[in-house]
Formats: sequence, C-alpha cells, structure tokens
Amino acid sequence: MNQINNMQKFYNRCDYIIENLKEYLAEVRSKIKEVEVDDIDLENVVLIDVREEDEFASGVIPANTIFTIPRGKLEFSLQTILPYIDKEIVCYCLKGARGALATKTLNDLGINAKNLKGGIEAWVKAKKPIKNYLGVFVES
Repeated sequence: MNQINNMQKFYNRCDYIIENLKEYLAEVRSKIKEVEVDDIDLENVVLIDVREEDEFASGVIPANTIFTIPRGKLEFSLQTILPYIDKEIVCYCLKGARGALATKTLNDLGINAKNLKGGIEAWVKAKKPIKNYLGVFVES
C-alpha cells in the first residue's frame, strides 16, 4: 500500500511539473513575437534551427542564411549569429516550444528574434520546401 501511495505522489508531482511547464511556455509566448509560415522571406531572413543535431538530418528550411544550433548550445554560440543581428532572425524547432524558448533567450540577451509559429512541422504542412543531404523536398 505504501508503494502505491508513493507512486501516486510521484505521478501527482509529474502532473504538477507538466502543468507548470505549460504555463511557463504560455508566459514565454506572451513575451515574444511569432511569425507565420507565410511571413518567412527565405532570401532575407536569418533562421536558427534549434533542434538537436540528429533532427537536422531530416531536413531544414532552405533559407539563404541558416544556422543549426541546438537549443542547449545557443547561449554559447552567439558569436556565430552576431554578424547578423541587424537582419530578421527567426528561431524554429519541430513544433515551436524550443523555438519560443530560444527566441526569449535571444531577446533577453538583446537580440531581436522571433519564433516560427508551429515550427518546421507547420512549414512542412504548408507544403513549403525542406532540404537535406538528398536534396530539396515538398510534402505532396
């Protein structure tokens, strides 16, 4: 019986943490700017893909200027993007949460960035191209 009570306490704590995360992400999103897929100008935007390295292989949005910097390394890779801070900077991830966190981090550090609403998943659903080592693809 004690083990069941401990399990229930653990699950309650997990539920509490997950709910706090949802609230935190909502708060972050209220403090940043997000852009829609159709507002991305691939010629002039600087994209920062903050997914993990193994996710990059599935494809990236083919902007003229794109950086693949995992979210956990963003703060330590700022020198890479500093030459581009006067351009439009948009972060993205798979669905938008990590991109939002990355955007807030960059904003907090004085870099004007936005998040791609819905991430690369929204991009692909909108039948926009992605590229990887095999070429450029559009979902049919």
